[in-house]
Amino acid sequence: MMGNAFPCPEMNRGVPKPAEETQDIPKPEGSSQFTGSGVCKWFNVRMGFGFLTMTKRDGIDLETPLDVFVHQSKLHMEGFRSLKEGEQVEFTFKKSSKGLESTHVTGPGGAPCIGSERRPKVKGQPKRRTKGDRCYNCGGFDHHAKECTLPPQPKKCHFCHSPNHMVAQCPSKNTQPGNQQEKPVPEEMEVTPAMAE
Repeated sequence: MMGNAFPCPEMNRGVPKPAEETQDIPKPEGSSQFTGSGVCKWFNVRMGFGFLTMTKRDGIDLETPLDVFVHQSKLHMEGFRSLKEGEQVEFTFKKSSKGLESTHVTGPGGAPCIGSERRPKVKGQPKRRTKGDRCYNCGGFDHHAKECTLPPQPKKCHFCHSPNHMVAQCPSKNTQPGNQQEKPVPEEMEVTPAMAE
């Protein structure tokens, strides 16, 4: 049965592998914990995990940096646990079947980690209204035109709010760079002096 406790692969989940199948994972001499230092490569604050770039192992510089997995539960800090990209860290780590995993992460000298300013979005939190979500009658942000308490206002330009013209003829909008979108006039629409008479 090649080391499987159950004939069906689905039933073997969670069953430890026999010793002959785990021999390809290198075992450290003596302790199973190592120390390292480096920086946070990236950290997903919503998912609570990321990777560290290890530049020193047991105080010795590495020729090529190594990636070490980090989970928020291993961070030494108060409150919401996260890491900022590029943050200096010191950590202990172990070799696992998935690669290198951190077991305890601190800031330089054992200080608490600084963490990221970013926070995950909270479900059910009201979304901010967009800039265009306003009353078409008075321009207020706190209601829509059907709820407006003012009588109908004179129509005005949506760009500069002038009552003298509409947005299509707005001189302020046409003078801004990138807004000069002149459409070519078809030949049959052109007015010649002979046609004007």
